[in-house]
Amino acid sequence: MKHIYLNLKRFDIPPELGGVNRLAEPGKWAEAIVTGTEPGLEKYGPAEVEFVQYFPEAHILAAAAARKGPVRVGCQGVYRGDTAVGGNFGAFTTNRPAHAAAMLGCTDTLIGHCEERNDKAGILAEAGVTDTAAVNRLLNQEVLMAQAAGLNVLYCIGEKSEEQDRWQEVLGEQLEVGLKDADRSKVVIAYEPVWSIGPGKTPADKPYIQKIAKFVREVTGGLDVVYGGGLKADNAEMLASIPEISGGLIALTRFTGEIGFYPEEYLEIIRLYLGK
Repeated sequence: MKHIYLNLKRFDIPPELGGVNRLAEPGKWAEAIVTGTEPGLEKYGPAEVEFVQYFPEAHILAAAAARKGPVRVGCQGVYRGDTAVGGNFGAFTTNRPAHAAAMLGCTDTLIGHCEERNDKAGILAEAGVTDTAAVNRLLNQEVLMAQAAGLNVLYCIGEKSEEQDRWQEVLGEQLEVGLKDADRSKVVIAYEPVWSIGPGKTPADKPYIQKIAKFVREVTGGLDVVYGGGLKADNAEMLASIPEISGGLIALTRFTGEIGFYPEEYLEIIRLYLGK
C-alpha cells in the first residue's frame, strides 16, 4: 500500500497578509482543494494507494462536506487529553481533543511533525526541561488519544543536524517512546530529515533516506515508512525507486514565483511518484 499525505499547514492566508493562498477565499478554500484534487485521484485504486489531506481546524468541516471520493480528511494534531464518560466533559480551551476531530469528520491525524516537536521542546525549555524523551512522552499521549477516538496516525520522526552522528539513538527513542502501547496496525511513520529541510540546505539523498527507512522498518516490525521531508516534483521519481519508502508527505507544490499549493501541481507530483 502506498500513502500520499498532504499537510496544508497555514496555506489559507492570502499574500496581502503574508500567506500563499491564491486559490479561494477562506470560506471556500478547503472545498477548492478537495474538489480540485479528488477527480484526478479517482484513477488510482483504493487497494493501491490512500490519500489523506490534513487541514487547519477551521477548514475541516468544509473539507469533510466537499469530499465525495478517495480523499480522507485529517487534522494537524490532537491534544493529549480527551473527553470521557464520567471524566473530563470538555474543559480543553484552545486545544483539539481527538473526539472533537473525529466528530468534525476526521479519520486521520498528524502527530510529531518537526514543527510540533520544536514547539513542545521550546515550551519545555522555558521550564528548564531539556530531556528529549519528554517531548516523545507528550507525543505518545497524543497518539494514544487519537487511537482511542478511532483516528489513524501519521507519526513523524527526524533528526536535527546536531543529532546526525547519533541518529539511531535519536530516532530509536522517538519510535520507542512515542509509540509505547500504541496499536501499530493504525500507524504510518513519516521520516523528516530535519537537518536537510529549508532554503539553502542540501536535501537528503537516496542512500541516506534508504538507510533510515530500513532502520525504521526493522525496529518497528515492518511499519510503512513515507518520506516526510517533502514529496516534490523534483524528487518524486527518486523516492519511488526506494523500495523501503511507501509514499510521501506533500506541502507546498511551488517554491518560486507565486509560491503556494496548487491542486494541478499536487496531482502532477502524484503522477510522477506513482508513474501513471
